[in-house]
Amino acid sequence: MALTGYSWLLLSATFLSTWAEISITPEPDQPAEGDNITLAVHGLTGELLAYNWYAGPTLSLSYLVASYIVSTGDETPGPAHTGREVVRPDGSLDIRGALLGHSGTYILQTLNRQLQTEVGYGHLQVYEILAPPVVLANTTELVERRDTLRLICSSPSPAEVRWFFNGEALPIDIRLGLSPDGRVLTRHGIRREEAGAYQCEVRNPVSVSRSEPINLTVYFGPERVAIIHDSTTRTGCTIKVDFNTSLTLWCVSRSCPEPEYVWAFNGRAIKDGQDYLNISSMTAAQEGTYTCIAKNPKTLLSGSASVVVKLTVVAMSIVPVPSKPTEGQDVTLTVQGYPKDLLVYAWYRGPASEPNRLLSQLPSGNWIAGPAHTGREVGFANCSLLVQKLNLTDAGRYTLKTVTLQGKTETLELELQVAPME
Repeated sequence: MALTGYSWLLLSATFLSTWAEISITPEPDQPAEGDNITLAVHGLTGELLAYNWYAGPTLSLSYLVASYIVSTGDETPGPAHTGREVVRPDGSLDIRGALLGHSGTYILQTLNRQLQTEVGYGHLQVYEILAPPVVLANTTELVERRDTLRLICSSPSPAEVRWFFNGEALPIDIRLGLSPDGRVLTRHGIRREEAGAYQCEVRNPVSVSRSEPINLTVYFGPERVAIIHDSTTRTGCTIKVDFNTSLTLWCVSRSCPEPEYVWAFNGRAIKDGQDYLNISSMTAAQEGTYTCIAKNPKTLLSGSASVVVKLTVVAMSIVPVPSKPTEGQDVTLTVQGYPKDLLVYAWYRGPASEPNRLLSQLPSGNWIAGPAHTGREVGFANCSLLVQKLNLTDAGRYTLKTVTLQGKTETLELELQVAPME
């Protein structure tokens, strides 16, 4: 009887099957979808009449891929044939352009001339060419120590998952937040060091694919709010400033995002929106406490720093130039450290009384002669007094009286020595 179609399958059921050392190995051993694969058969013995290939766990007709008659080379497709399988004369099975569905258990059944069957088992795993996964986040903007981060590596493939942070393998302390399957990353009370770019990668033996990065921002601060002057932190200090000079204060802090700034003078808001405060011309009216308040619009936290600004105080003194004038010379009674916020001054020949007044300087800058003026005295804006063509009677006490814009009065005396002409 000639063997055709499925006829020998029916016959084989009435004969004793033997179990031989038939082995089936895929070539290549780790194929990818689309590859041409050969299920190579090893260990065939004797003169064989036919082969049956099954794609399934049992010798069931529903799993039959193809039957092959050795003598004629006739191949009959079975119910499990996909149109891609071809049986070779040596019993091996070729699969052209393998699909993921070709994965599974394969059984080869052989029939020899004694009408005995032998069976061999093999397993085929066709690996997927992986598409890039996508990282899904519950949010990309978080507040430090307050918010929880949850990242999901979304991929239809059951492939192995790896995570990357700023292009590097995920640090061990962050890996502690991974789910058992590695697909979910959770961080409670996230910290600023965890801000950056996150990616996940799926991989199998034949393919690796990485997601696009997702960037996370972690808001924090403001912290360490400080006021800087001349590149030096001056928080809590007193800054001395010369009269009529400028002063710039800078406010700095550690914050994300950059905070909003408000400046206050003696507790009253005077400026907002800038991280610096400029005083163009320092006077006594600008003396006081300056405070910088930094507010973070994301964390809703704030911090502040303060400095005290005062005018520089220099002790006033009178120095005659020349220091030992002689009769007939001019001498200038030079005033050092005079008040910068001066309103008016007066020079006296002797004690500070009106009959002894030599001259006075008015707020307009002009000076007027007093009752004791001899015509040889000249006043200057810096409070200095010029006495021309000294005579011996010019020796003695000279008194300077100053009054500031705030009404502060100061009196200073000098004993002038005049040497006789030789």
